[in-house]
Amino acid sequence: MRILILGAGKMGSFFTDILSFQHETAVFDVNPHQLRFVYNTYRFTTLEEIKEFEPELVINAATVKYTLDAFRKILPVLPKDCILSDIASVKTGLKKFYEESGFRYVSTHPMFGPTFASLSNLSSESAIIISESDHLGKVFFKDLYNSLNLNIFEYTFDEHDETVAYSLSIPFVSTFVFAAVMKHQEAPGTTFKKHMAIAKGLLSEDDYLLQEILFNPRTPSQVENIRTELKQLLEIITNKDAEGMKKYLTKIREKIK
Repeated sequence: MRILILGAGKMGSFFTDILSFQHETAVFDVNPHQLRFVYNTYRFTTLEEIKEFEPELVINAATVKYTLDAFRKILPVLPKDCILSDIASVKTGLKKFYEESGFRYVSTHPMFGPTFASLSNLSSESAIIISESDHLGKVFFKDLYNSLNLNIFEYTFDEHDETVAYSLSIPFVSTFVFAAVMKHQEAPGTTFKKHMAIAKGLLSEDDYLLQEILFNPRTPSQVENIRTELKQLLEIITNKDAEGMKKYLTKIREKIK
């Protein structure tokens, strides 16, 4: 299959690496310097090159801020039977765009990133495939994600956004709060160092990506849950309520079983 990958960043390079040995691949990036780090693939910087390549599948790995712009830029030079796909963690506007584009599409979300995941062992990681997607597109990504030993889930666009609001916004906000109140430690403990590594990794991500995930309409209710729990925990600590602390610890241990 002829596959065009938009964006030569971390995830674009990752998909190029895993696909280029079984498919004819090309990477398009408006920044030619980014293309220095991709191998065993065509490197495109112009729309004319894309037109001549005639891709059968496009994987949009541009940063979330430019996902729709990247699609709109190349649509005029794509064959009409080409399948569009994205791997965006934020699906805002994508369903409407796909329905209006006239192209078949498949939307997925690898629930991992190069910052934390071990890309050589993804068996503990997950991926979401949007159920409204084209059948052949879903088959392609199911085969690909199965080959990576990922745990695959199929959700609608709405269900995806609900899941992301829960699984990303809660740890993101918790990490932000940790970083906001953190002080330098001369002799940091193991738990502190682990939290610090998570905070540094998360804060190295693109600001727009973090913003879009937290601006998900479903995020505020999740953050409100954090505030409710903090209030309860603060009352227990302030009152030195040993019995209350025991009950609280029992409750949260049940949640992480």
